[in-house]
Amino acid sequence: MKMRLRPALITLAAFAGFALTPFEAPLCAPAPTTAIIETSMGTIEVRLDSTRAPVTVKNFTDYAESGFYDGTIFHRVIEGFMIQGGGFTSDMTQKKTAAKIVNEARGTESNRRGTVAMARTSEPHSATSQFFINTSNNDFLDAEKSRDGWGYAVFGRVTRGMDVVDKISLVRTGKRGFYSDVPVTPVLIKSVRIIDTTRKAK
Repeated sequence: MKMRLRPALITLAAFAGFALTPFEAPLCAPAPTTAIIETSMGTIEVRLDSTRAPVTVKNFTDYAESGFYDGTIFHRVIEGFMIQGGGFTSDMTQKKTAAKIVNEARGTESNRRGTVAMARTSEPHSATSQFFINTSNNDFLDAEKSRDGWGYAVFGRVTRGMDVVDKISLVRTGKRGFYSDVPVTPVLIKSVRIIDTTRKAK
């Protein structure tokens, strides 16, 4: 298994450039608790942690319920590390996002295998729509161990479909323009459905 852990981790969201002010995303009522991610390689179910990451979960569910993620891809895949998606279409066009959110990593779960966290640039409070799923124990991404003292905010955990995540992590990748580690055959995010605490799909 190849390990290519890169300091420039999870920075594809850096190309947002969409003049948005941090911390604009409002925190409203508690977010639903489960996300069903339908991909071209299978279904991934994620339990969302609105207790430890309320702002992050609200942000993710807002994107999901608006249909933002439908038709995006997992655009960055590194075997033995993580799979990242939620910001680009299959032709590598980056979607315009909503406001940046505050980084909640200092109070969230560790970046262990199967956890889902927000992607961001080198600026701590720059996360928008992109997320990644850890395929290994990557606790060096936690606030306590990160270089900048902020880390990457975990907001959920895969409860079903980790086999799908692992399959995605093994796809062949290459370069697409300025971007590296892009799957040669696009891995499509068909939809993200949010299931509330009464188990009724929205």
